[in-house]
Amino acid sequence: MYANAKSTVRTAITVPQLHAMKGKGEKIVMLTAYDASFAAQCDAAGVDAVLVGDSLGMVVQGRDSTLPVNVDDMVYHTAAVARGVRSALLIADMPFLSFRDADTALRNAGRLFAEGGAAMVKLEGAGYVLDVIRALTRHAIPVCAHLGLTPQSVHKFGGYRVQGKTKDAAAQLIADAHAVAESGADLLVLECVPAALARRITAEIPIPTIGIGAGADCDGQVLVIYDMLGITPGKRPKFSKDFLAGRGSVGDAIRAYADEVRNGKFPAPEHAF
Repeated sequence: MYANAKSTVRTAITVPQLHAMKGKGEKIVMLTAYDASFAAQCDAAGVDAVLVGDSLGMVVQGRDSTLPVNVDDMVYHTAAVARGVRSALLIADMPFLSFRDADTALRNAGRLFAEGGAAMVKLEGAGYVLDVIRALTRHAIPVCAHLGLTPQSVHKFGGYRVQGKTKDAAAQLIADAHAVAESGADLLVLECVPAALARRITAEIPIPTIGIGAGADCDGQVLVIYDMLGITPGKRPKFSKDFLAGRGSVGDAIRAYADEVRNGKFPAPEHAF
């Protein structure tokens, strides 16, 4: 498939459609992409949302964390992905310190929309981030929140560790999930949290939850595309699965992932905490 090939079958996925999917119990399928070719494959396979993750720092740039990724990197890769999608909702990560206050966040989110073609931005954390979410949504910029294991906080956490395991930590995650929804976020990624906790949060908040290492009861799932194709160097994360194994093409692997998310086969219990 050429990088500029476009799907002509589906209409564009919108934020209200994702909300409606939660209401109807329809699973949301999300994958990361960092260039036009992989984005086109995701779009053609029927993925609902494509995330240009700052995970590109690790899987594309070969860095040890997401922290060195900057706004220019994200604008470049978001614009590339935008050329490969027509139907999937395009979400762009806001990298480390690019949303440290409302004015900075508005300026950088504006670039991701105007130069990159994003339809939503993703921000890690709660706390001061709640004011940023409110500022962005007041300016009609849709926001995807991100709680649990937030990779930009890797040094604070002391590594990539499951979050919300203690009673107090779980209570804080529940409170933060309600807070980001009340502040105007339209989606919430829950990363590496116990499945039972993710199930409770999904049931309690009005916006869709997207799980990655958070069990099968979230409203949708996301994986790093390189992980689910089995091409990330080193050990594959527990919460991922090699969907390319035994299949003939990248497109077949993505379609298999989408089918398994929608029919509840993925994630299985062995992919959860």
